[in-house]
Amino acid sequence: MVLSGDFKDQSILLIDQEDKSRNDRTWCFWEKNDGFFENIVHHSWSRAWFHDHGFSKLLDLSPYRYKMIRGIDFYSYCKEILSRQDNVSFLKSRIDGMGRSGEGPYLSAGGLKITSRFIFNSLIAEKHVVIPPYHDLLQHFKGWIIETPEPAFDAGVATLMDFRPSQKHGATFVYVMPLTDRRALVEYTLFSKSLLQDEEYEDGLRHYISDTLGIGSYAILEKESGVIPMTDQPFKKAEAGIVNIGTAGGNTKASTGYTFQFIQKQTAAIVHSLAKSGDPLKIPERSAKRFKWFDSVLLNVLAHHRMEGHDVFRILFKKNDPSSILRFLDNDSSVSTEVRLLNTLPIWPFLKAGVQEIHKYL
Repeated sequence: MVLSGDFKDQSILLIDQEDKSRNDRTWCFWEKNDGFFENIVHHSWSRAWFHDHGFSKLLDLSPYRYKMIRGIDFYSYCKEILSRQDNVSFLKSRIDGMGRSGEGPYLSAGGLKITSRFIFNSLIAEKHVVIPPYHDLLQHFKGWIIETPEPAFDAGVATLMDFRPSQKHGATFVYVMPLTDRRALVEYTLFSKSLLQDEEYEDGLRHYISDTLGIGSYAILEKESGVIPMTDQPFKKAEAGIVNIGTAGGNTKASTGYTFQFIQKQTAAIVHSLAKSGDPLKIPERSAKRFKWFDSVLLNVLAHHRMEGHDVFRILFKKNDPSSILRFLDNDSSVSTEVRLLNTLPIWPFLKAGVQEIHKYL
């Protein structure tokens, strides 16, 4: 927004209860060309492994590259840009409430009542209540950046999904993002209704590193964890001048948990709309209804155990070109591509789920 040059006469206040001075997370996403944050891409890969029991495939991701951005680099980059803008201020505080009064939208923070023309909110309720017939799964994960005393990784090849760990808790996979031949991010990830105990994630990581990667000695340099809602229940876009963004604005893809690139698309659309009309919400629908239906269908299949998650992804990656799958997951595919992808999956589980979900989008 500030770099567009269209809002120099507007005062912008950023509020966060943390100063964002530590590397608390990473974002991984795929992209064809150089993006806005290309300068802080920590590492990227053009090839990646997919594994399941009895099946492995080295994927050529071109024309995409799978990219990683570290949280600390993102925070530092954004703060450096924003600190040079005279019309941008910062407040470190917890948000205690939001609403609308006669003066317009307001929020309470740091003992202050702050009013504004628009409030862009990324906070979601601690427990987002999902009401049937919508589905409620979670993507939850714990990751370690590890370093080995001897070379153990190929820094040019990532592991996108490895479903060889036990599936007893639901769809469970590990991804491995090698940064050097001795350092990698290893992340233990699940799609399920319930979280695990903290030690269960740790056990999953330890077993994978020792049993699958064959690494006996390593140091844990950093840890990260997170929980992402996977739901097809619509999120409220805006109310009384409070515009929801990020996951709170429905920008997490319901069937995968991927969020970063969808946030960038929404942000660009909001800025364009504001600059053109003064209204942040005069933007076209981010994706066609069919993509939301596809998300609901997969959630239905997983929630009702019509197929196991590892079977779905194994069939997709075994029978289809990786770039077609990534384009599909980006909500950027053509109908003909989608028909080809869906025709490679077993018909009955997805037909039953599709019929059950279609009423949400008619």
